[in-house]
Amino acid sequence: MEDRVAITLADGVAEVRLARAAKMNAIDAPMFAQIADTIAALATRAEVRVVILSGEGNAFCAGLDMAAMAGGGSGLLTEERTHGAANLVQQAAWGWRTLPIPVIAAVHGVAFGGGFQIMSGADIRLAHPATRFAIREMHWGLVPDMAGVALWRGMVRDDVVRELTYTAREFSAEEAQAFGFVTRLTEDPMGSARDLARVIAARSPDAVREAKGLFAVAADGDAATILRAESAAQLRLMRGANQREAVMANLEKRAARFAD
Repeated sequence: MEDRVAITLADGVAEVRLARAAKMNAIDAPMFAQIADTIAALATRAEVRVVILSGEGNAFCAGLDMAAMAGGGSGLLTEERTHGAANLVQQAAWGWRTLPIPVIAAVHGVAFGGGFQIMSGADIRLAHPATRFAIREMHWGLVPDMAGVALWRGMVRDDVVRELTYTAREFSAEEAQAFGFVTRLTEDPMGSARDLARVIAARSPDAVREAKGLFAVAADGDAATILRAESAAQLRLMRGANQREAVMANLEKRAARFAD
């Protein structure tokens, strides 16, 4: 079977690329499975400190491959939970949010439908100014079913995401940034993502993972729950080997040498 996902790893940064360039990285059943498998594999790799998620060719992801899915992909849509809180289809987007390391999406071309949801699973989303976006499902008489509603909660205003969902209209990169879907615009999303990844990878991996865990708690927890989680995370970090190394590196004015 042709690979739908390509991965390279160097210096603590995993570059994950959707790899159906001839189809504008449209998602079929094998791609759903390969994305979920990739997320599961990355979760076990202690040496991976940051992920960059991108698409090969002229687009980030054009959404579902409707022709391929019509040939039997409907069986993927199930209420059965196969990946924690998610099913396989949802995991392709939700899994990036639950991965314990930061994920940076480098977006260009189009991010439509399921591609938009996959992008939304990233912690940080960098987009080329010419990128086009759409919450596309209503065009096909469907609702967003790849964890979009759960991911967008708290990301953008409720009325904005309702309008974009009900109309299925395309919107620009400038609008996406103003709405809150995109972190910032850049003429070189991949180069900017690599620069940012290098900065994050140079920080204590323990602290970065704890920070991502805190943001996950903050998405649903009340203040008391968040405060308890913050204290527990800090206690786990304090006086650990990597926290001591961070202090010493700062005092000695040198680059830190963190252990994975």
